[in-house]
Amino acid sequence: MTTSRPSRRATVLLAGLVLAALAGCGAGAEGNPEALGSAGAGRPVKAVPAVPPGLAGMPPLLDPKDVYAADRPNRLSPVVKDFPSRVYVPNTNSNTVSVIDPATYKVIDTIPVGIQPQHVVPSWDLKTLWVNNNRGHTLTPINPATGEAGEPVEVHDPYNLYFTPNGKYAVVMASLDRELVFRDAHTMDRVKTVPVTCFGVNHADFSADGRYFIVSCEFSGELLKVDTEKMEVVGQQKLPFEGAMPQDVKISPDGKTFYVADMMADGMWVFSGDKFDTPRLLPTGKGCHGLYVSRDSREMYVSNRGEGTVSVFDFTANKLTKKWHLPDGGSPDMGGVSADGKVLWLSGRYDSEVYAIDTTTGKQLARIAVGDGPHGLAVYPQPGRYSLGHTGVFR
Repeated sequence: MTTSRPSRRATVLLAGLVLAALAGCGAGAEGNPEALGSAGAGRPVKAVPAVPPGLAGMPPLLDPKDVYAADRPNRLSPVVKDFPSRVYVPNTNSNTVSVIDPATYKVIDTIPVGIQPQHVVPSWDLKTLWVNNNRGHTLTPINPATGEAGEPVEVHDPYNLYFTPNGKYAVVMASLDRELVFRDAHTMDRVKTVPVTCFGVNHADFSADGRYFIVSCEFSGELLKVDTEKMEVVGQQKLPFEGAMPQDVKISPDGKTFYVADMMADGMWVFSGDKFDTPRLLPTGKGCHGLYVSRDSREMYVSNRGEGTVSVFDFTANKLTKKWHLPDGGSPDMGGVSADGKVLWLSGRYDSEVYAIDTTTGKQLARIAVGDGPHGLAVYPQPGRYSLGHTGVFR
């Protein structure tokens, strides 16, 4: 008895059915055949990403290697391109905001606000400037197109204000209440209150993917790591310095390193946000306080409030390269960089003045008298697609 061989056409058809069945099985896993590769085809297997995608709804970075790529000189969003260039200075003890014309270095308006204004904060959508009236328990909105203030919004203990990178929530740093309060970014209605065990939550910055942020606790010398989506504290540590008082927080352009200014340790704490490892101290100067990245993402300006200087940190060289001295001393505190990147503006916290500093030479360009206790001034408008808050952290 003989067995007939299948025809060549039948063999091809049978092979095709087998391959189709294999492909169908691959597509069934995660619904993505590419994730498993093409079995038997000799092609490399495509790895499934080990790290989850960034915060849902966050605009993707323009450059994965530079979180500040959207902040180049004069790259203004269409939302703000017609706003007049101004410097808004909250005077904590005068309960006012001084408005400076940077072209003339003159105060052109003084706006009455609530009790103890601490920071002027650009909203996520760039359309509003919020004045944080800390002890008045209100936020005063300023229209940057007209310079006019609107009706205050009740918000308890708003020492500082940030926005999640997807624009969904405002995060109030309720320092004395010992809370992080997540609110609707537009209405400021309370969504979730997160009690903290540290004292003096005040400054923060977000990871490159927006999934977490680091918070400084000034009065207990601690740092927090907060899950943005879950709105929960997921890490906490004490800084390794007796009497530490951490202030401003800033992430490096490559997103790998966090820097935290400390006015009692007289320098910056440096650490990995992902690992949340023990920070090391980089001395900068007495009263290290504010951190501001240059428009080309190459340098960071560090205000040393206790000695009237500004240190310049080079990200690539990973070291301090310059120190600028204010000619008549002073108390350089919080501020921001001009839209063209040529001028660093800082408030003189204890001297009722504001300093304009040339970012190329370090020369003081102007010293402008304002109200009593100037603090977190905002330079506006600035480049960037959206604001993370504080005095203007843009991406």
